[in-house]
Amino acid sequence: MHRQSVLISGVGIAGPALAFWLLRHGFAPTLVERAPRPRSEGYLIDFWGLGYEIVEKMGLLPDILAAGYRVREVRLVDTRGQRVGGFDLDVFREATNGQYTTLPRGELSAILSRAIEGRAETLFGNSVTALEEETDGVVVHFAHGCARRFDLVVGADGLHSAIRSLAFGPESQFERFLGYAVAAFDLFGYRPRDENVYIGCSVPGQQLARFAMRDDRTMILAVIADDAASAIDPHDTNAHKAYLRARLSGSGWECPQILAAMEKCGDIYFDRVSQICMDRWSRGRIALVGDAAFAPSLLAGQGSALAVIGAYVLAGELACADRHEDAFARYETLLHAFMVHKQEAARGFAGAFAPKTRCGIFLRNQITKAFAVPYVAKLAIGSNLLDRLELPDYSVLRRSVLRRSNLGTAAQGCVHR
Repeated sequence: MHRQSVLISGVGIAGPALAFWLLRHGFAPTLVERAPRPRSEGYLIDFWGLGYEIVEKMGLLPDILAAGYRVREVRLVDTRGQRVGGFDLDVFREATNGQYTTLPRGELSAILSRAIEGRAETLFGNSVTALEEETDGVVVHFAHGCARRFDLVVGADGLHSAIRSLAFGPESQFERFLGYAVAAFDLFGYRPRDENVYIGCSVPGQQLARFAMRDDRTMILAVIADDAASAIDPHDTNAHKAYLRARLSGSGWECPQILAAMEKCGDIYFDRVSQICMDRWSRGRIALVGDAAFAPSLLAGQGSALAVIGAYVLAGELACADRHEDAFARYETLLHAFMVHKQEAARGFAGAFAPKTRCGIFLRNQITKAFAVPYVAKLAIGSNLLDRLELPDYSVLRRSVLRRSNLGTAAQGCVHR
């Protein structure tokens, strides 16, 4: 397929990554984003594996490494600030052959967006309200402006995907809530600072952590076990602050000063911790990618890398197929089992952030201490860091398809002459 128009909903990670590869393959992508400008909020992500290799193919690795941090240590402390567990991050770097970095999610999104700037139409402050699929395209209705027709539509709009709801049904059909709430926000001028050290303090059912970043910023991450967290409005900052004050007050360590500094924050990332589990990621001319299709949960640590992988494969399969149905089917065949495996691993990992009992915290702390022994570390986390999947080289496959197409056209020309 060539020069087909593709509407991509979402300008986070999967959306601009998909647009990049579609442009490379000769498509005409348009992106739409509900937010009025590129989103900067979010949390720190660990980026490794096949996603790391793909951004290297994109020529973006130097920018990502420049924006990233070389975290030295995860340090777990008790309510008095005394070290009780943790490990050296060289464990992760060795397991990934050095292909590992940590960076703010907003920075990764910005790098991907700059890579397509000026080459793909982007509609900020707008959203899709209805989809009318026809035999030769999809009529897309927007909250603002006239309806437009596109050959294909892709939902890359995250856990709470509007495209998924419109094309596949209510979110409740596909969401697997893991029983946690998460909040992330930046503090300016916060003290103390521990450079390149992630420090977290746990009490039963919650963890509060900080990480010192550039420009005198400190990112705060709170993970709270709460079966009722799904009822909290993810867009109400005042409600988020009230919730965090209620849950974290009296928890010791630096909680009082972090909560006091939080009051000056204008933006707080807040959401429930969930996965999206679907049997299929496409229907007709509409497909899903990234968290909209296979969110592993943000506690999995690899959601952004998986979004980049999905975008690469979806664009590549569209480039190599004569029909979008075949491309979507191949995309799902290649990645579905892989993503299910990642989700299964993430469910087991979520509880390590905020064990619900003192015994669970003690056990988690002792396990992390044991990571100092390389064999133990490799046994405990090594298999979850490896991406056992061989991705196609679409630059080669695309050339092969074009050669076959040109031969076919030449043969048809001979017949007609």
